Amino acid sequence: MTLARSLPDDATGWWIFLGTFALYLLGRWFFGWWRARRDGESRPVRAAFAEDDDPDAIRAAAYGGFRSYRQFFGFVGSAVVVVLVLALTDGGSQVVLLWIVVPPLVVALAYLDFRQAHKARSRR
Repeated sequence: MTLARSLPDDATGWWIFLGTFALYLLGRWFFGWWRARRDGESRPVRAAFAEDDDPDAIRAAAYGGFRSYRQFFGFVGSAVVVVLVLALTDGGSQVVLLWIVVPPLVVALAYLDFRQAHKARSRR
């Protein structure tokens, strides 16, 4: 017997997972575009997509590791909020609260990752 949840068996669950990843990537792209536009880049869209090609930025946002306490506490805090919503609510209110709470948390984590990568690029 395990207490861990399995991966979803239906298409709806997979669309929710993919939507969460898409929201994270869209948030990262938006913050890159916004920074490039604020810095006066002539082509902010191209600059936003090119930021992921930078090896320092990739190293700063390494998978499986937290480069700052903000990233760590943002991840842990987001997980705690989601677990509290799941534990304290049920039914329709649970779904509504998750739809309200999860997108801002995902965008906040994307912003924290963006800031860490931006700091790594500005150190050069």
